[in-house]
Amino acid sequence: MCNLYSVTKGQTAILELARALRDGAGNMPPLPGIFPDYAAPIVRSGADAVRELVMARWGMPSPAFALQGKKVDKGVTNIRNTGSAHWRRWLVPAARCLVPFTSFSEPDRLPDGRSEPVWFALDETRPLAFFAGIWTTWTSVRKLAEGTTTSDLFGFLTTEPNAEVGAVHRAMPVILTQPQELETWLGAPWPEARALQRPLPDGMLRIVARGEKLDGEPPMDVGV
Repeated sequence: MCNLYSVTKGQTAILELARALRDGAGNMPPLPGIFPDYAAPIVRSGADAVRELVMARWGMPSPAFALQGKKVDKGVTNIRNTGSAHWRRWLVPAARCLVPFTSFSEPDRLPDGRSEPVWFALDETRPLAFFAGIWTTWTSVRKLAEGTTTSDLFGFLTTEPNAEVGAVHRAMPVILTQPQELETWLGAPWPEARALQRPLPDGMLRIVARGEKLDGEPPMDVGV
């Protein structure tokens, strides 16, 4: 389960790559470590159908059975079973979104039983790409101290891992790297969009860090 990722490229890069026309994310700093229930950027179609960049909380509403006996809904960050009735309502184009990232972390189990974060990216420069996400506006209690809140929430799809991630973990996020994939995810009927719930081809990811809780920009080589 991916419960930690980063996005360290700026808003302009996200807007350009996603072909978004409206920036509603405010002054967004680099985010070297995004954890569950943190605010993070997503790209979606606005109420007026204009593609926009906004901030939302990471964690979709939990299914009813998972909330029995609980006072708070901490949310679901990763969605695998898109055949579930709970998730089908958010698989329509209006509820799909793009989740920008530059690297993501999966837990590796060490011989002594400890868990170590392993960071993956498309290459060592951490180029920008997107997870295939869904979003909604939801009223719930996320934290007891907050009480009832209404927030924009998001999560992203997962699938079986490719070779690189499979050596560490049993699943990986659904990653979109090509312009046509972004358009298909945001606008195509579900029978077409669902084909994107697949792992990246083997060889497309690199391990860029181990054991780090945050993953920022790689150091620049300034020469001698």
